[in-house]
Formats: sequence, C-alpha cells, structure tokens
Amino acid sequence: MTEIIVCDTCNYSVEEKIHNGKTGGEMLAEEVEALAGAKGLPVRRVSCTMGCEFHCNVVIAAPGKLTYVLGSFTPDATSADAIVEYAERHRESDTGQVPFKQWPQGVKGHFRARIPALTTGE
Repeated sequence: MTEIIVCDTCNYSVEEKIHNGKTGGEMLAEEVEALAGAKGLPVRRVSCTMGCEFHCNVVIAAPGKLTYVLGSFTPDATSADAIVEYAERHRESDTGQVPFKQWPQGVKGHFRARIPALTTGE
C-alpha cells in the first residue's frame, strides 16, 4: 500500500520556518491529509527527513516498490493535490515507477531521490 510520508518539521520557506504559528511541514501535512483520506491513501507525519535545504519534504513509499523523496513544495492545496495525484499513480504501478508523461505538473522539478525497493532479506 502506497503511503505518503510528510515531514512536519520542515520550514515554511527558505526564509521562514514558522508562518502563522505553524511550520510549512505541518501546513502541508494538513493539506495532504485532507485530500489523501478520500482517496484511501494513508498519510504519516514524521519529524525531520533530513532534507532541510529543500523545505516541505514528502516521501512516497510502498513495500517492494521504488521510494521517492520530493521537496521544495509550497505548503498549500495545489502542492497537496499534485502529491496525492502522484501517490495514486505510484499505488497503481507494480514497481512504483510512474512514466514521466503521467507525472502531475505540480511534482515536476521536486524530485530529490529515488530509492530502490527494499528486499525482504530472504
């Protein structure tokens, strides 16, 4: 099952950690949670994904599939919509790889890492 992991300690922007009393990560998590629940996508908040130079980081992951780390999002509904749409396509893919032509415009330029699927150790 594809999961969206949102760093809730990420800065609001390059210049500003807190905006209106919340971190950018908290704001983005709220937006993603509001959209993902209706699509059956679980969202998990974590404190620090160590991508601090790229504020508002998310991870799209599922057992046995490629994992993607994305960052530098504006913590708003538009970003959340693109993240959730990409996660839906990740969920539909057997390997987690989504063809570029299927990427939502809002995630293009935000990819930071692609991590190979973990093995079960068998």
